[in-house]
Amino acid sequence: MQAIQLTKPVTAAELKPVTVATPVAKPGYDVVQVKAFGVNESEVTSRKGESDADFQYPRILGIEGVGFITQAAPDSPFKVGQKVAMMMGGLGRAIDGSYAEFCLAPHTAMIPLTTDLGWETVGALPEMLQTSYGSLHRGLDLQPGETLLIRGGSSTVGLMAIALGKMLGAKVIATTRSQGKVERMEELGAEKVLIDDGDIADQVHAFLPAGVDKALELVGTTALMDTFAAVKADGRVCFTGGLGGGWEIEHFSPFMIPSGKLFTSYAGEAKDLPAQVFDQVLAAAAAKKLIVPIAKVYHGLDQVGAAQANLESGKFVGKHVVVLDD
Repeated sequence: MQAIQLTKPVTAAELKPVTVATPVAKPGYDVVQVKAFGVNESEVTSRKGESDADFQYPRILGIEGVGFITQAAPDSPFKVGQKVAMMMGGLGRAIDGSYAEFCLAPHTAMIPLTTDLGWETVGALPEMLQTSYGSLHRGLDLQPGETLLIRGGSSTVGLMAIALGKMLGAKVIATTRSQGKVERMEELGAEKVLIDDGDIADQVHAFLPAGVDKALELVGTTALMDTFAAVKADGRVCFTGGLGGGWEIEHFSPFMIPSGKLFTSYAGEAKDLPAQVFDQVLAAAAAKKLIVPIAKVYHGLDQVGAAQANLESGKFVGKHVVVLDD
């Protein structure tokens, strides 16, 4: 089969398909014919040779993908021909991933799908939907009618959280550093978009004096205290991302958390995204009640380099999706 397999750090332009052995199903793993996959920042990091120690060469990139089962292990909960999404579970890092015609995926990293949507739409969803849903559901316990602040709303997870938050009945406020991204964020469901200059709490309180009910932090620890200041006295903040590079707080003390406010984090797996929820989102997208934030669709493994380069450029809004045509 053809795959994007790394043997050393390379540039985006050097990402070219090579011929490798087609995987075979084994206990705990099925073979998925990959039909589409999203391109992620973590894959760019891996391509540059900057991943954690669990990443070793040679490695096929790709932490997520969609397709259908072509070989099922004897212990598989899935059937041959069944549509699935796959994500995390070591894919593209500890084990070979989805940048390939076929992928050997752990059962624990797969979710069954029921949809007739095109692969380019389905392929955009797995990772950003899992992360946004886990953050809003497990992290924030978001309820209809609540006000939700998404700090870092023009990221792919942020954009998906805007659309999902609206679908769940929340009133969504989101931030971005770029005026050029505001219109797209409003189209996805943000009722108000704030230009983030590093201090957005005052902007929030200007139109919501008490603050927001809940906040999703995607910018990082550098913005965390300001995000806390934007939520209500009994509000909740979920830390999920570090777009600004801040993942830790030096000399952290629990007393940094404002009294009465709740702080949690989210870093989950495929098991946190029920198949029923995935199908609900797919049905909402099919009915045009939810917009899947796609920046650009590419066709064929030979376009992976272009997709990664465009992702790195920061000039696009939404997910970059590669479709493998028959």
